[in-house]
Amino acid sequence: MSDQTFVFVVIGVALALFLWGRWRFDLVALLTLLVLVVGGLVPAGSAFAGFGHPAVVTVAAVLVIGRSLANSGVSEFISRRLGRLGDGPLIQLVALTCLTVLLSAF
Repeated sequence: MSDQTFVFVVIGVALALFLWGRWRFDLVALLTLLVLVVGGLVPAGSAFAGFGHPAVVTVAAVLVIGRSLANSGVSEFISRRLGRLGDGPLIQLVALTCLTVLLSAF
């Protein structure tokens, strides 16, 4: 099996596991990286080198904050409050934008 075929198979399996939703996304990503390291396609010394990049840290932080807001019920609370503002999506969009601007200050 060529390297390209191996990578496509590994990525295909990872996407299937993501879509299946039975495993946490971070475990699937770590397993995918581990398979590529064991397969010799990613050097072991540089396997985790990209995790310090600011974009990766930002995405991870957004995922953690999003999950916390969902688990605590804050997202549901905000969506119920925005639903009471009116039937028009424009009013809800403006209210959500203002809330985002306000919360971004912190």
